Amino acid sequence: MLVLIADDDPVSRRALEATLTGWGYDVEVVNDGVHALAALLREGAPPRLAVLDWMMPGLDGPEVCRTVRAQSQGPYAWLLLLTARKNGSDLIAGLEAGADDYIKKPFDPGELKARLRVGERILALQAQLLEAHKALSVLATRDELTGLLNRRAVVERLDQELERAARDAGTLSVLLIDVDHFKRLNDDRGHQAGDEVLREVAVRLDHVAGPSAVLGRYGGDELVAILPGCDSAAAVALAEEMREAVSKAIPTEAGPLSMTVSIGCGTHSPGQAASVLIANADMALYRAKAAGRNRVEAAP
Repeated sequence: MLVLIADDDPVSRRALEATLTGWGYDVEVVNDGVHALAALLREGAPPRLAVLDWMMPGLDGPEVCRTVRAQSQGPYAWLLLLTARKNGSDLIAGLEAGADDYIKKPFDPGELKARLRVGERILALQAQLLEAHKALSVLATRDELTGLLNRRAVVERLDQELERAARDAGTLSVLLIDVDHFKRLNDDRGHQAGDEVLREVAVRLDHVAGPSAVLGRYGGDELVAILPGCDSAAAVALAEEMREAVSKAIPTEAGPLSMTVSIGCGTHSPGQAASVLIANADMALYRAKAAGRNRVEAAP
């Protein structure tokens, strides 16, 4: 782990550098608060542990701590103040400025090592919490079966894309995609086969749609695709590609299955609400199914 040493005293600075290097840390050394702040706020890979002298040119240690806490947008940095001050009110002021801990000058190597280990444990715990938060975010927004956005998340994205289209005078289309005769598939081949089909349909639709599209599971066997920048003609053309991609046999544990989808397309008009856009796509989907399924229909 990279540790920043900020100390204007050359003797103390060299002692810290030698000690930390001997313990296996990577070390970055600066001799004033301005450079310390720049290192801690830089993009890329800033140091996550820092030993900051209280008294330094430019900015003192507490000022560096205070500014880092106010401005940092990156991962948390654990800041240790190095000070000759013994007054309790001074030490409290340093901690209130944003320091995580302090150690007195001249430093005791054993104490320094212990306090750095505390910092490492805190940073490790933070990393675990961030990973857990990321996992919870995925669970909250993704459909467990298909991996696509769930209904709530895809509706939120549709609202966002409608706002963007209105702001930029852009185009936007929505596709509602229904797997044909899906209930019959579940009844004849079992729900396991139905799940396999839905997963594979999602994969194929995602491959065809490309990175600009937003795909979600709208409910049951019905999927939705939000297509920013697509007018009705472009959306229908893409929907035809999706329909053809799904029509190829889908391998399942029950054997290869030939499935089709019906797709309804709705295209946004200025001032149109999300509910109206979805309703138009739904009516187009109904016409596609009434006309024999395995086809694409667009709202007028």
